[in-house]
Amino acid sequence: AVDFFNQVSLLYGTLMEFCTPATCPTMSAGPKYEYRWADGVKIKRPIEVSAPKYVEYLMDWIEAQLDEESIFPQKLGAPFPPNFRDVAKTIFKRLFRVYAHIYHSHFQMILKLQEEAHLNTCFKHFVLFTSEFQLIDRAELAPLSELIEPIWRGH
Repeated sequence: AVDFFNQVSLLYGTLMEFCTPATCPTMSAGPKYEYRWADGVKIKRPIEVSAPKYVEYLMDWIEAQLDEESIFPQKLGAPFPPNFRDVAKTIFKRLFRVYAHIYHSHFQMILKLQEEAHLNTCFKHFVLFTSEFQLIDRAELAPLSELIEPIWRGH
């Protein structure tokens, strides 16, 4: 989870100056998919925010989960909580949304920055890992199904 978080953070970080509230007023993955933010604590009902605000909330939320010892134990032999799989699934589902936004809204910039090989490699690893451990429901993957199907067929 930490590695995938770091990869997405790094990739998105290269696009931050191009992903602004003006260019991306909603967090979306094409015209059919829009994501709203809720953390279940401070924001209980999903709210519409710009893509950069969504990613900021998301990265802060994931970092808090990763730093929480009761969820991600640091001590050797310390038990993981019973809801660990649910937390992990939420983390991966939300990280996927950042990939979906990057591919749908910023791929031309990725090409311009010559980052497509890195993006595609990270995404393929992400897809294979989440598929192997059934961490994201298929319906959630719909915005990038055209990219994902060939990855699954190849393995």
